[in-house]
Amino acid sequence: MDTQPSPATLAPGVLVDSTHPAVVALAARAQGSSDRERAVSLYHLVRDGFRYDPYRIDLGEHGMKASTVIEKGFGWCVPKAALLAAVARASGIPARVGYADVRNHLSTQRLRDLLKTDLYVWHGYTELWIDGRWLKATPAFNIELCERFGLLPLEWDGTADSIYHPFDRAGRQHMEYVNQRGTFDDVPRERIADDFAQLYPDWVESARAADDQFQRDVEQETR
Repeated sequence: MDTQPSPATLAPGVLVDSTHPAVVALAARAQGSSDRERAVSLYHLVRDGFRYDPYRIDLGEHGMKASTVIEKGFGWCVPKAALLAAVARASGIPARVGYADVRNHLSTQRLRDLLKTDLYVWHGYTELWIDGRWLKATPAFNIELCERFGLLPLEWDGTADSIYHPFDRAGRQHMEYVNQRGTFDDVPRERIADDFAQLYPDWVESARAADDQFQRDVEQETR
C-alpha cells in the first residue's frame, strides 16, 4: 500500500512555492472536475507551456523555485518538476518531487562536451497522489523538443507512472534509469548544487553566461 500523503505534500515549500501568485494563477487554468483530470491538465500545461533548456541552469534559490519557471518561460527538469508539484498543491492535490540518476543517450554536442559523461544525476520528476496512490509524472521535455529530436513525447493519463522511454522513435537508446534517489517534500537544492559543482563544473560555469542557444543547437543538429 502506498504511503499516505503527509501534510507537507499540500503545503508550500521554499522552492515548491505553491502559494506564489503566478503558481496559483497557473493552477487555476486546470481543466476537469476530478483530481485526476485536473492533474493531467496541469501536467500538459507545465510540459508544453515552458520550454526545456539545460543550458540555462541556475542553482541558486531563486533559480530553482517553481515560480521562476513561470517568470522566465523555460526551465530544466528539476524546476519544471517542482512547478508541477507546486501547481498540484495549489489545486489541492498532494504532490512531491522525486529524483533519479539516468543515462541520457540523446543530447546536443555542446551538452555532451560540458558534462563529459552521459550520466545525469538528480533528474527530476513529480509524484502526485491520485485515487489513493502515488504516480510519477515527468514534465521536462516539451512536445516541440520531442518532435525535433524524434523522441516519443511522454504522455500521462493519471492512471500509471510516466517516465522516459528507453528508446526513441528510430530505436536508438534514449534514457536509462540507473539509480533512484527517492522523493522529497521540497527540492534538496544544496545537495543538487554540491553534486553538480563536483561532477559538472564546466556545465555549471557555462550556465552563468548562457543564452537561448539550446534551441538553436537542437534545430541545427536535427535538420
